[in-house]
Amino acid sequence: MSGRPRLTLGIETSCDETSFAVVAGGREILANVILSQTDLHRRYGGVVPELASRRHVANVVPLLRAALEEAGVALPDVDLVAVTRGPGLVGALLVGVSLAKALAWALDKPLVGVHHLAGHIYANFLAFRGQGPAPEPVYPAVALVVSGGHTDLFRLDGGRVEWLGGTRDDAAGEAFDKIARELGLGYPGGPVIDRLAATGDPAAFPFPRAMLDDDSLDFSFSGLKTAVLYELERHGWRDPARRDELRARLPDLAASFQQAIVDVLVAKTLRAARQAGARHVYLAGGVAANRQLRRQLAAAAQEAGLGVSCPPPVLCTDNAAMIAGAGYAAWLRGRRDGLDLDVDPDPPLDECL
Repeated sequence: MSGRPRLTLGIETSCDETSFAVVAGGREILANVILSQTDLHRRYGGVVPELASRRHVANVVPLLRAALEEAGVALPDVDLVAVTRGPGLVGALLVGVSLAKALAWALDKPLVGVHHLAGHIYANFLAFRGQGPAPEPVYPAVALVVSGGHTDLFRLDGGRVEWLGGTRDDAAGEAFDKIARELGLGYPGGPVIDRLAATGDPAAFPFPRAMLDDDSLDFSFSGLKTAVLYELERHGWRDPARRDELRARLPDLAASFQQAIVDVLVAKTLRAARQAGARHVYLAGGVAANRQLRRQLAAAAQEAGLGVSCPPPVLCTDNAAMIAGAGYAAWLRGRRDGLDLDVDPDPPLDECL
């Protein structure tokens, strides 16, 4: 292929979303088709890897066709194939990578394996067709990637990425899911807790802010999860005679729990920005859709004289547009993968962007 790729096909199957996207020039989303498996896994309270892989296999061809149709292009029009190679569930990743290699071989087009977290960060630099130009990156910057499997801080400076800190135990999204499951609120836990918290008092329960007073940029949410469980026990949550009494306080409990997480995320992100000499803060990942986190981080960054960006909610969850965009950027920097590309459930962080 001579010149830059015009159309990039993105493929995302790292967990329980099957997604295909077509992105023009690495920045303009022509199509971004996402099929969630939430209903399949909700009954189990979390993702079942084998079931996720089987559902990906069943859905990849229909969704690929849907993405091409939405974009108004044919498969031979694709110039570059980008696919998530990790982190993620090995079986789920294999479905996407195997298809990507087959397409790259059949079309005789270049192939790029993408780090999943690079995709989440790159979601900040995309725009949908007809919505104006995509925002230009601002460097140096700090990115907070917060999801069900990750809570990490990175320093970004062009193509260079430095990991600054991350969770030592549960990720923030994992903590949301576990507490929601304990409360019988279903899966995934983040959106339902966000909705409940909207009518609750965030100061009603004095939950701890772990590691907030130290100088590190690491996170820990397992102690907060335990504190919530102790509070439930103290109020007799497992006693059917008292459950209705506490159920009336669920909005307060949700708001207090959410606020404890958000306070730590925002404080550590602003600390990282100061230490890294950042001009801008980027928010990314599934938990980036949380309304309190978006509001509080925006206010704190503005007060500190920093720019702040977060993708629209549809680009916060796992999607192929972010993979296509990050893959295009990686291709421009010289990354080329052959048909021996393999999945990696925990690829090196220096491959992030």
